[in-house]
Parts: sequence; C-alpha cells; structure tokens
Amino acid sequence: MHNIEPFYNWRHLYTAEEDELSPFYGREYSEFTFSNTVYNYYVHPQWDDFGARNLYLKVLFADYQFNYAIIEVLGEWDDCIANDIMTLKREIIDLMIAEKIYKFILITENVMNFHSSDDCYYEEWWDDIKDEGGWIVSLNMPEHTRQEFEKARLYNYMHFIDNDKWRTFQPQHLYNMIDNIMLRRLE
Repeated sequence: MHNIEPFYNWRHLYTAEEDELSPFYGREYSEFTFSNTVYNYYVHPQWDDFGARNLYLKVLFADYQFNYAIIEVLGEWDDCIANDIMTLKREIIDLMIAEKIYKFILITENVMNFHSSDDCYYEEWWDDIKDEGGWIVSLNMPEHTRQEFEKARLYNYMHFIDNDKWRTFQPQHLYNMIDNIMLRRLE
C-alpha cells in the first residue's frame, strides 16, 4: 500500500496545502516518513489524514468558480464502526461547502472495502448541495465495494460512474464530462 500515491499530474495546477480555502492549507509532507496506516499497512505520506482510522484522501483539485472538487480516496470506508462518513462530512465536506463547493468527484478506485451503517450523513450531504445544483459522484469504485454501497441504498445520494481514462483529462475537462453526465441523470 505504501506504493500507492495520490494522482500527482495536476500538482502544477493545484495543491491543497497552498490553497487558503482548503482544509489542508499549510500542511507539510514528508517523502520519507511513513506514519499513517490502513490496519498495519503503511500508506504513502502524501495521503491526507482527516481523522478516519483507515481512510485517507487527497484533494486533487478544487475550483471555486465552477464550485467543484476532485478528491481521491484510499483505504477502507467504515461507517459501521468508525463512522467515517461523519468524519469526512464534518472535517472536510462541511468546510468545502462553506467555500461554495457543491459538486464532488470522489475517485474511489482505491477504496478496498465498505461497511455501511445508516444513510443520515449522506442524506445531509445531499441536502446541503442539491439546491445549488450539486452532486456527489464516485468514479471507478471497485465492483465489490460498489455493491456494498448499492446494498446500503446510497445511490440515492451518490452516483457511480466508471471511466478508466480519467487520468488523461485535465481537471476542467474531467469535470465537464462528469457534469454533462450528471445533467442528463438529474433531469
């Protein structure tokens, strides 16, 4: 797991640690000190710890003019015991919504497991953004993890899209593609 780095090809366009509106503004990273783990497996030090025990993320891009963020996620998403959605909502999403981010692209191809609980925080997240034309998209979630999300009926709040070529897009182009899909879905 320590070999899985957050996507870095957009770092010349955006870095959360230099964005004064980001929850990670001012954070410093080490390339050599591995301290965060998913269970007993170290994760690359570029992943951001936001308070969840086995789930990490990286804000790859945020655009305050077009009101969207692209966030890559790594680890085990555990709502059942650790209530990761509450931590994500309170520590990251609420802060981004306060800065007028209403459209969220979650790159979830490295979410290895999901354990569900109730859907209250997903519903709250959806309620916070729907009147602003917002949406939540999970991009490339592994099939077994997606089945668990769907079993918990979270498709009422989160949309699942697959596109293995997302890395070839610039952030604005990826957003435009997803936004066009969502416009058709939400009509």
